[in-house]
Amino acid sequence: MGNKKIEQSVDKRRTFAIISHPDAGKTTITEQLLLFGGIVREAGTVKAKKSGNFAKSDWMEIEKKRGISVTSSVMQFDYAGKRINILDTPGHQDFSEDTYRTLMAVDSAVMVIDAAKGIEPQTKKLFQICKMRGIPIFTFMNKLDRDSRDPMELISQLEDVLGIEGYPMNWPIGSGKILRGLYDRYNKRVELYRPEDENNPYLPLDEDGNLLEDNKLADDSVYQDAKESMDLITEAGNPFDEEKIKNGEQTPVFFGSALVNFGVKTFLDAYLNFAPKPGEHETENDVEVEPEDEQFTGFIFKIQANMNPKHRDRIAFVRVCSGMFERGMDVTLERNQKKLRLSNVTEFMANTRENVENAVAGDIIGLYDTGNFQIGDTIYSDKRDVKFTKLPQFTPELFMKVSAKNVMKQKSFHKGIQQLVQEGAVQLYTSYTTGDYILGAVGQLQFEVFQFRMQNEYNSEVVMEPMGSKTARWINPDQLDEKMSSSRNILVKDGHGDPLFLFENSFAERWFKEKYPDVELTSKL
Repeated sequence: MGNKKIEQSVDKRRTFAIISHPDAGKTTITEQLLLFGGIVREAGTVKAKKSGNFAKSDWMEIEKKRGISVTSSVMQFDYAGKRINILDTPGHQDFSEDTYRTLMAVDSAVMVIDAAKGIEPQTKKLFQICKMRGIPIFTFMNKLDRDSRDPMELISQLEDVLGIEGYPMNWPIGSGKILRGLYDRYNKRVELYRPEDENNPYLPLDEDGNLLEDNKLADDSVYQDAKESMDLITEAGNPFDEEKIKNGEQTPVFFGSALVNFGVKTFLDAYLNFAPKPGEHETENDVEVEPEDEQFTGFIFKIQANMNPKHRDRIAFVRVCSGMFERGMDVTLERNQKKLRLSNVTEFMANTRENVENAVAGDIIGLYDTGNFQIGDTIYSDKRDVKFTKLPQFTPELFMKVSAKNVMKQKSFHKGIQQLVQEGAVQLYTSYTTGDYILGAVGQLQFEVFQFRMQNEYNSEVVMEPMGSKTARWINPDQLDEKMSSSRNILVKDGHGDPLFLFENSFAERWFKEKYPDVELTSKL
């Protein structure tokens, strides 16, 4: 296929991640977007656990039981002439590493904020990654159908807490019980709140922002307050700046409520007007990779085992960066120069997966993996070597000894550990002397998910013995003497066989440095 065809396809792609603090309504807004794309017929909320009507993006058993997203799901749909790829990320902080890597695979982000709570710690953390990458961020202030904070306060919080300019595209006319609608400055209309209607009606505004037709809303004090606030913002607020949006320095802000599908379509339509198409990706070997290039390239940002419990499959998620993927094509795995044929490839339509025939930059495809891939791998078709920039990795802070409860089931225990560790949520270490398995993670929830999945997906009951929080420090093998190890600094090997110490606390680390001043310790390899 020629460049022109690839270019036209890339122009239609919009790939974004949804980030938020847990419970801000991220899964609900995802469902509403899928509704517009015709992927789901009705939006069910995760809260309705008894009905069994779970979000299409929460496919893992533990997510259904606990009503939280712990994996990043991928959903693709067509809407308004665009092909949209949504990457839903786990809001829970214990899974921030998975989210960080997902943010490397998108071209923009949608930040969902609970309008009653404002910016919460996890949102701040995820926002900083987006800021670091300089990607455009669009903000949806959610749960307007409940009593919310003053919208002025929410906008200034964006600037004070996150350091990004907020530009309100619309403004709430009340909230909770007195919610009348949205004053929509961008579309020059008022969107009325009618929860009983399938579609919320609109009232047009004139050039000066006044209601065009005589309506009793004009005399409503709630409306007058919103109109005054909007006039004030138009007069004294930040001017709309597309260049700043593109660089992640200004965020268009939308108000609404995903639960009652209010303001979501208004947001989606405007998002598609300003969100960027796929851009170029940085490489380590100074090769410029443009989305329209004919050479196929991509990188693996996530590996997930057992997405289909019936088939015990393992899927490597690939962000396509350039060229045209075609089923059956041959690619090179950059890390070991191995040649692979990509014949069994899937694309994601929420809870269904279909074989994909081709894909272009911006698309996310899933490769059925028999153990060839690792997170961060680059794959490319012939022509030239490409190596995409390394994905961020966290040094674990919590550690657990893990062993099989039933020694007769060692085989499934080892298989489960190897596969789940390759997903990157937990990291595996082995004791230098005894060979015992030690798991490291960023948060406690990752251990719970690991234990649950070992039991449910690999039929392997595990015994977890907490070791508490430790500081991991790598040591050059040439400087290592096993006698350096003690109960305060346990010597282990990482997944690559490299030695490191797990220090009990900063005091133990200082004591070690004083005793062995010539030994160099590093926080990660």
